[in-house]
Amino acid sequence: MKSTIRSSVDVSRLFSQGKRFSTPFATVLVLKRTEQHDHDLHGRVAFIAGKKLGNAVWRNAAKRRLRAIVCDLGGPWEGWDVVISARSAILKASYSKVSHACEKALEKAGLINPASR
Repeated sequence: MKSTIRSSVDVSRLFSQGKRFSTPFATVLVLKRTEQHDHDLHGRVAFIAGKKLGNAVWRNAAKRRLRAIVCDLGGPWEGWDVVISARSAILKASYSKVSHACEKALEKAGLINPASR
């Protein structure tokens, strides 16, 4: 996935201005990109796994799982910035449970159409 958010300024903007959708396994923040902030409006995604999850092996496993779910759900979404922050429950849950919860959060955010899935 090429379209990742790398700038801490962009991530901070998402946390302060974005709309938050929570699941037991992850928190999803979304913000519509506007022309005043960005030159192009391609979609971008960032994945966050804090040290509460455990060592680097566990954090990377959580981020890999979230990347795969976003790819399966058709992300990154044109014109949107998305941050997905992993919660500790993600490590013990099955892939299908995490995927279903993320899908529901993204449906609530308006990024994916429930009829198309």
